[in-house]
Amino acid sequence: MLLADDQPLIRAGFRALLELTDDIAVVGEAGDGAQAVELAARLRPDVALLDVRMPLMDGIQATRRIGATRELDGVRVVILTNYALDEYVFAALRAGASGFLLKDIEPGDLLQSVRVAARGDALLSPSVTRRLIEEYVSTPPRPLPTRALDPLTGREREIVTLVARGLSNDEIAEHLVISVATAKTHVSRSMTKLGVRDRAQLVVLAYESGLVVPGAGA
Repeated sequence: MLLADDQPLIRAGFRALLELTDDIAVVGEAGDGAQAVELAARLRPDVALLDVRMPLMDGIQATRRIGATRELDGVRVVILTNYALDEYVFAALRAGASGFLLKDIEPGDLLQSVRVAARGDALLSPSVTRRLIEEYVSTPPRPLPTRALDPLTGREREIVTLVARGLSNDEIAEHLVISVATAKTHVSRSMTKLGVRDRAQLVVLAYESGLVVPGAGA
C-alpha cells in the first residue's frame, strides 16, 4: 500500500503499525498529493491511504487524478480525515474515493480497514452511510440523467436503493427474503453494469441519479 501525509511522524506511525502484519506491505510514502499520484502510477499499490490536506496537491485532487487514470483502476483510494463529516470527505467520494478513515482510528480497525479496501469493498458502514451520504447529497451537483440506470433490472434497482439506504448485504437479504450470496451477487452485478468500482461509488450514483432522494423513507 501507499501512504501519503505531509507529516512525517504520522506516516511513520502508520507505517510501523501496518508493517507489524504479514499480509500488508507499505511500498511507498509521499509527503504531498503530487508525489502520491506519481508513486501510485509507478508502484500500482492495492490501496492508497491519502491525507485530505497536503501541499502542492491535496488528497481530493490526487484521488481525482488516480481515478481518471485507467491503468490505476486497481488502486483503491482511502481518505484520511480528522472529522467524520469533514466537507472534504464528500468531495473525496465524488472524486472516486472508496471510503475514509479517521486519524484517531484504533490500530486493529486500521489494519482491518486496509484489508477491506484491498479486496474492493467500501469503507462505509451502514450507519456511516446513512449519516454521511444524506449530508453529502444535501447540496448535490446537477443530477445525472435517469438513463444512467437503464442497464439495471428492476430487482437490481431495488437492491441499489437498499444499498444507498445504508443496508448491508445481510440486511438486504433479510429485507427481500433472499440469500446473502444472492444479495451480494446483485450488488456486484449492479456495480459492473454501472461502471462503478465499489459500494461507496454505487451509493453516490444512486443519489446523484435521483434513484434515492435524501431524507426520504426507505
